[in-house]
Amino acid sequence: MIMQLLNTVTQLQQAIVTRRKKLKLSQAKVAVKLGISQNRYSEIEASIANLDVDRLLHLLSVLGLELQLGLKAEPLPPGQHTEEW
Repeated sequence: MIMQLLNTVTQLQQAIVTRRKKLKLSQAKVAVKLGISQNRYSEIEASIANLDVDRLLHLLSVLGLELQLGLKAEPLPPGQHTEEW
């Protein structure tokens, strides 16, 4: 199993698009599996940050991916962070 560390929404977005293409699935085919239109799926790929967790997990499952959580090797010092909430 190959693991990929993702730290940003952009990295997640790229991983999803790359996986879909590796599976040789069109946006339309993924959309059918998700029960949505191709246009809606295109919007999701363009703006993954707006997807709720339940739908993200469903999308990952359709693409044969899973979400795993783990502790960072070295946490950031208090007051420092990589992205604004």
